Order: sequence, then structure tokens, then C-alpha cells
Amino acid sequence: MQKTYNVNVSSTTRLITPREIKRELPITKAATKSVLEGREAIERILRKEDDRLLVIVGPCSIHDDDSALEYASRLAALRAQVEDRLYLVMRMYFEKPRTTVGWKGLVNDPHLDGTYDMATGLRRARKLLLQVVEMGLPTATEMLDTVVPQYLSDLECWAAIGARTIESQTHRELASGLSMPVGFKNTTDGNLQIAVNAFLSARQAHHFLGMDEDGHTCIIATRGNPNGHLILRGGHDRPNYDPVSVIRAEQQLTKAGLPALLMVDCSHDNSGKNPLLQPHVLRSVVQQRMDGNQSIIGAMLESHLEDGNQSPDKGGKLKFGVSITDACLGWKKTEALLKAAREALADEGKRAGRGF
Repeated sequence: MQKTYNVNVSSTTRLITPREIKRELPITKAATKSVLEGREAIERILRKEDDRLLVIVGPCSIHDDDSALEYASRLAALRAQVEDRLYLVMRMYFEKPRTTVGWKGLVNDPHLDGTYDMATGLRRARKLLLQVVEMGLPTATEMLDTVVPQYLSDLECWAAIGARTIESQTHRELASGLSMPVGFKNTTDGNLQIAVNAFLSARQAHHFLGMDEDGHTCIIATRGNPNGHLILRGGHDRPNYDPVSVIRAEQQLTKAGLPALLMVDCSHDNSGKNPLLQPHVLRSVVQQRMDGNQSIIGAMLESHLEDGNQSPDKGGKLKFGVSITDACLGWKKTEALLKAAREALADEGKRAGRGF
């Protein structure tokens, strides 16, 4: 008899359960403390109880353990120098949405060779998260695959729903049950209303099919996530971080009955996909804050040890500390930029009218 199911499935491979991987790589007391403190600090910023600028900064994607840990050690040292005005969170993206095809991230293909050893990818991602939060650094990621959070989310302090999945009901339901604050990006064409709808939906309770820690399919009931905000990332080669766009975003949120909480993504269409223009965007964010804007609570920067990017498909040895997805701002420029932002925000005189 001819099959009517799995017609286009070539194979299935059973995977280690979330409970098993957490037993192998358990969250420590130090990591628990770091995660809880990170989430609480971000929530305080969203509640306007902490006036520091939240900055999600780090590689476009994590592909190499050593370079990720080197970046984390530098960021931890910088964090201590700017923490009075900036709250730095390390961007640790292990999954990458693709417009068509391409490398889908460390969880999906950790060896960069098309073997899709996801068991190793999950272990490496979890181990890296543990090492970073044990440094005292809060962590941030994009939630893409709806199964992965069961393996990793206990080690993450902030999450994003990306521009390509923001209209997905599944991801809105997922966000409603996450234990950390969530940012909702506008779509790749710049549509902000879809992100507003996602923000609104994720604040509500939902029921949906999911997986528990033992790998069983189950019905998940959520309470709704009260800790959210929008992320402005531009669209169709046009930015939306300027004061007029920010005011329009505030008005859309207010009209929807939502808090006016905005983060500016300094990369993507806000920088014309040129990493060297990210400082220009952050300067505008800081200036708007000094001019009295209270809705911009944060910014995102794509940053790595070295400027630019490289392709993993060209063969040969990859350069250390260079992104294999979006081009990034190098560490020296990142460090100087964040120190300058901290100095500007700490200078009350500049808030009175002088520029950044």
C-alpha cells in the first residue's frame, strides 16, 4: 500500500531530551544568580525603574566557541566600566533565519559542514551559555525553532522574535510563555503594526501544542508575558530610528494600549547593512535620550572581535573572530563607541542641549 505520510521525509533521528541535556550540563548556583539578576535588571529598565540604556551587543551569530568566549571576557571587562549608564547584554544567537537557504546556526550545523549534528549543537550552545553567564554576563538570543527553548532558555536573560517570524502565531504563543523579557522586531519591509500585534498577543494567555522536558508532546498553557517591547530595525533599505519614526512608533503602541517601549537595532536596514554605520545610529539613539526621549529603552549592535564577515562556504581556514553571517563592527570600534555613549549619558550638561 502506498504511504500517505512522510512522503518527502528521508529520515528521522531521535534526539537527547531537554531533561537529559540539563542533567549533563546543569545550571549552577552562580549561573542561576546571573540569569535571575539579568532578567530582573532588564525588567526594571522596561518598568522605567532603571534609566540605564539596555544594549544587546555581540556577534551576529556564534559559530566558534573560543572566539565567543574571548568576546565575552572583553565584554565583561567593559561592562564593569560603563555599567552606571549602560546595561550590556551579550548577544548569543545560535539559530539564524534565512531568506532562502544558508547556514542556519550553531545548533543546526555546529561543524559548518552540512552534517546537521544537532545533538552536538545543543550541547555546545548550552555549554557556552553556562560559561558566559558564570562570568556574570547576561545573555540574549533570538527564538527561532520552538523546540530549542526547552534546552537553552533557562540560561538566557532576553529574547527576540525576529523580523521573519514576527507574524507567526506559533512564535507569539511561544513568547507568551517565555521566562524572560522579549523584543518584537518590525518586519523586513518595515511594517511596525505586525510587531505591535505580536507584542499585544504575547501578553495574553495561550494554549498550544509543545514539548515538555522529557520530550513528550503536550498541551502548553501560558500566563502571558508582561515584559515586552518593540525593536525598530528599518525595512526595505529605509531606516526607522530617526525622531519622527520613533514618535510614530510611540503613537502606534499607545493606540494599541501598550507601553511605549522601543529598542533600536543599529544594524540591518537602519545602517544600510553596513556595520561601520552602526555608530551613527547609536549616536542618534543617545542624542534622542539626551533630548528627553523616554520611550527608547535600548539598542542592539552586531559586533565581533574583528570588522566585517567571511563566508564559510569558500573553504580554507576561517579567520578568528570574524562573523560568518552579517558583517559586524570590530571590538576596538565597539569598545570606543560604548565608552563614548556612556560618557555622553553620564554628562548631565550634554542633556541640556550639547550634542553627542
